[in-house]
Amino acid sequence: MHILLTRPLEDSSEMIFKFKSLGHQVSHLPLLYIEKVNYKEINTSEYGGIIFTSANAVKFFHSEKFDKNINCYCVGDVTEKRARSEGFQNTISAEGNVSNLKEIILQNYEAKDKFLLYVSGEIISSDLNNQLTNEGLRVKRIINYRSSHNKKIDENFLKELQLNMPDIVYVYSQNSASSLLNIIKVNKLEDLWMNTNLMCLGEKTSAILNEIKWKKIFLFNPGEEEFLLYKI
Repeated sequence: MHILLTRPLEDSSEMIFKFKSLGHQVSHLPLLYIEKVNYKEINTSEYGGIIFTSANAVKFFHSEKFDKNINCYCVGDVTEKRARSEGFQNTISAEGNVSNLKEIILQNYEAKDKFLLYVSGEIISSDLNNQLTNEGLRVKRIINYRSSHNKKIDENFLKELQLNMPDIVYVYSQNSASSLLNIIKVNKLEDLWMNTNLMCLGEKTSAILNEIKWKKIFLFNPGEEEFLLYKI
């Protein structure tokens, strides 16, 4: 099968290798550019836990002064893996679901006299900090990265794509979906996806791309990408 992956190369490299080793053709079109955002120095003594809702939040976080035994609540396995690579020992994964993450925090966070530090990108799909605040927890959010749409698509890549449309395309966020929709419309590719299966991380992501005619639309959780191949 021909598979189109759309996350930045750093986040896609393992999957590219895995799919190629299974004999699939893999194309890579990053839909977003990720850049660091500077933030004010943090008084680490104020916090009893850290929330990471993406691997990029971990990547751009200055963790040097934090106790690596602090509780880290991670939205999914990829984020948890990145947190552990930074030395954090007490990590919990919500398996890619923000609602699950909220419940895990409510059930497990005990340092109620201290703030929770919520580290995220500029755009978030769920107002987790407000939800936790409404439950009586004290939360401070910092933004340490932002994403922008990729508007510089190689013309040769697009020509090759039109000659060999993918059987599957994976899209991981609402922002990514908006970027893909923009690329499709700007380059007049609307009618080329009828034999392509769209794999989306959540209904809100898929809803953005509903106006395009896909073969089928599947919803998935992080870590299920390979499993989805066997549903086609």
